[in-house]
Amino acid sequence: MKLWKLNSRDLGIDLGTANILVSISNKGIVYREPSVVAIKKDTEEVIAFGNEAKEMLGRAPEAIHVIRPLKDGVIADFTATKLMLRAIISKVTKQFKLLKPRVVVGVPSGITEVEERAVQEAILSSGAREVYLIEEPMAAAIGSHLNIEEPTGNMIVDIGGGTTEVAVISLGGIVTSASIRIAGDEMTEDIINYAKRYLDIVIGEVTAEEVKNEIGCASPFMTELKMIVRGRDVRTGLPVKREITSSEVELAIKESINKIVDGIKQALEITPPELSADIIVNGIMLAGGGALIKNLDKLITERTGIHVIVADNPLDCVANGTTAILENIDTLKDILVMAHGRI
Repeated sequence: MKLWKLNSRDLGIDLGTANILVSISNKGIVYREPSVVAIKKDTEEVIAFGNEAKEMLGRAPEAIHVIRPLKDGVIADFTATKLMLRAIISKVTKQFKLLKPRVVVGVPSGITEVEERAVQEAILSSGAREVYLIEEPMAAAIGSHLNIEEPTGNMIVDIGGGTTEVAVISLGGIVTSASIRIAGDEMTEDIINYAKRYLDIVIGEVTAEEVKNEIGCASPFMTELKMIVRGRDVRTGLPVKREITSSEVELAIKESINKIVDGIKQALEITPPELSADIIVNGIMLAGGGALIKNLDKLITERTGIHVIVADNPLDCVANGTTAILENIDTLKDILVMAHGRI
């Protein structure tokens, strides 16, 4: 197949469970909003997406379906994903006066062939001309400025909304990897369940996310943080507010954090010895929204004995990686994957 030269008409997409980021080569990230869409049930018309749709979560009337169509890093609702992507790509292409773009999209390393085709078809039906896939840990490694081409081992841990991607990379390829379907969304659910069980309050997803982002931690703070949450009393059903502390949030998300750390340790256990030696020197690069959980880097270091570096702008690593690929296609073409195999 003849290789093409990508230009500023082409898009990179981080198709995240929590957020979608869109980048344009030579421009960088041009769209960054939650992976939420609001659709009229009777007509399937998109009435809002992104931040506007997220504000409707838990507040919309019955005639409007507000959903997160991606789950565990892959498409859970094909129709809603297609409608959402069509709206996003239309907005970006109109804003920057682009023709039908070629698209490079980041996908979990554990994605199946069926899920690959679903992603490809959703984006093609949204106005793209061609679609190429890149495994998210590879995109995150490029976006966090790891030197993936050298004959040395680098470990990347990308904790997104739906999946945690762990990979050891050397000579431009993934040597060992694990895709763990536990990440930020699971922690948000943990906080909702904890509040209901121990604080007798039902809180929504948006409130739980705020708690996670504000006082979420993987190990205790020197000074405990507190936060007021508002919701519905479990017993009376009436509006109520409660105080939640950082130590309670730590307890709530502890099991999910432990599973992520166990996944990292398992990936290290199957890494070839020479690459393991490199990782001891180079450390573990932490990317994705989960990298912002306070003290998580310290906990991983304690459990593995390897120092952890949090990437600059960890939320942007996958999107920045797709941008780098768009701008350096001739040298990075070998890591792109079509829906049915490499280029």
